[in-house]
Amino acid sequence: MIVRDRPSGLRLFLLLRGSVLPRILPTLVVNIVIATLVTWSHGDLFELKITLTTIPFTLIGLPIAIFLGFRNNSAYDRFWEGRKLWGELVLRSRNLARQCLSLIDGDEPADARRGLEDVRVRMVYRAIAFAHSLRDLLRNRPSPDGLRQLVLAPEFAKMEKAANKPDYLMQQMGKDLRLCLKEGRIDPCLAAAIDSTLSSMTAAAASCERIKNTPIPFSYTLLLHRTAYIYCFLLPFGLVDSIGFMTPFVVAVVAYTFFGLDALGDEIEEPFGVEPNDLPLDAICRAIEIDLRSALHDRDIPPPLEPVDYRLT
Repeated sequence: MIVRDRPSGLRLFLLLRGSVLPRILPTLVVNIVIATLVTWSHGDLFELKITLTTIPFTLIGLPIAIFLGFRNNSAYDRFWEGRKLWGELVLRSRNLARQCLSLIDGDEPADARRGLEDVRVRMVYRAIAFAHSLRDLLRNRPSPDGLRQLVLAPEFAKMEKAANKPDYLMQQMGKDLRLCLKEGRIDPCLAAAIDSTLSSMTAAAASCERIKNTPIPFSYTLLLHRTAYIYCFLLPFGLVDSIGFMTPFVVAVVAYTFFGLDALGDEIEEPFGVEPNDLPLDAICRAIEIDLRSALHDRDIPPPLEPVDYRLT
């Protein structure tokens, strides 16, 4: 995610970091070159004069803009829903830590120094591992070895073999909660509250998987790609007779808008990736880890992640 103040003045036009311009630049340059050649030849292709008026471009330009806007709204809805789900996960993780530490009885107050043998510490650390493993599942990458310190060794070995690591960790949470009930360390009514929190975390994870595994229909995206490209590459022929040498400039502005909106929709359609404008899942997981380790009075608390070159991962 790009984190920076809005630039002003000339910097607004020269800024590249965080912009979609680097992504569309090759296509945009080709479009401008074609517009320049059309202007230089006055729309003549060898001996053939290609005559187009602005009427067809006016008729088709508005529908393209509307459909691009609709697609980008759909892509942003996916982005915003993903952010709300991870915000829900932050909330539920904090609630889980509070519930485990205050509702489950123990001989001594829960503390990180008691280690994973204390079921309360184990459940809180497992919530940290859950967030990290969910992020890695959504990004199609293996979980780091750092998770080994957050769960018991036999549990980590089984988690590595699990197809869905977050779901496996939630199953282990359920087993620990049942163990607390069996040992009489928690009242059944209070255990139901913890189970509700676990269910909410599972629901948030499943919803994130739904977003990841259900893209916007390819045929709809392909239609917009083709129409936008055809429109921009034919536009010089419809403008050259009316605006002359200003054709490349006008084509550049229109093509930048259409190609940019198209590329932006592609980028935010998958909000859990590692593109500059995707969600900062690393920073969110770090925030969860800081909160939960602090609740256990852990001395090994990592610092919050800071943007690097205005980019927060």
